[in-house]
Amino acid sequence: TAAIAQGRRLIEEGAHILDLGAESSRPGAAPVPGQIEIDRLLPVVEALHGCGVPLSVDTVKPEVMRAVLAAGADMINDINALRAPGAMELVAGSRAAVGLMHMQGEPRTMQENPHYADVVSEVAAFLAERVAAAEAAGIALNRIAVDPGFGFGKTLEHNIELLRRLDELVVPGLPLLVGMSRKSMLGLITGRAAPDRVYAGIAAHVLAVLRGARILRVHDVAATRDAIAVLQ
Repeated sequence: TAAIAQGRRLIEEGAHILDLGAESSRPGAAPVPGQIEIDRLLPVVEALHGCGVPLSVDTVKPEVMRAVLAAGADMINDINALRAPGAMELVAGSRAAVGLMHMQGEPRTMQENPHYADVVSEVAAFLAERVAAAEAAGIALNRIAVDPGFGFGKTLEHNIELLRRLDELVVPGLPLLVGMSRKSMLGLITGRAAPDRVYAGIAAHVLAVLRGARILRVHDVAATRDAIAVLQ
């Protein structure tokens, strides 16, 4: 009930898409069994279906994808970029959009020792490879968004470099999706706890839009909408 109310609140604040998830992908988070994820998600997807905005579901598991797509989800937002066996084929066989994200490692251990020779070129190459794989599987380009995965197997320096050179990650015709809202990178810069990172998040997302981001995944919808309205 709280999740459904929160979804409706975010729509009132001006969200264009709702992103629903039932498994934390924070650094150090433990995986959630697929059936528990389904049990958490389905009532929310069913209640918000027809709410006036597309529903995106954040999951890495094909069985969860199958269940939420059947319940009316419009998009699969996959931090694992459809690398789980069967995930690519499942999404290809639907009409859903898909978010393909870059992550080094997996959530439980990804922040232990992230390493890149050049983070921007490596993230760009990975995203290009996943887009090509999706296209080869029959997912039309107009269904795909790409996400550099801020904070997913990246140090503060890696995240800053990605933001500084974000324009190099823009793939013509594909919306660039970014999410830095409340993340630890903002805490490292400001010294503030997660709930107090609203202003830092606004600054980061405005910088991202200036460099080509087109979908922002945020907690603070109204504040971000106001900032983007002024920017536009």
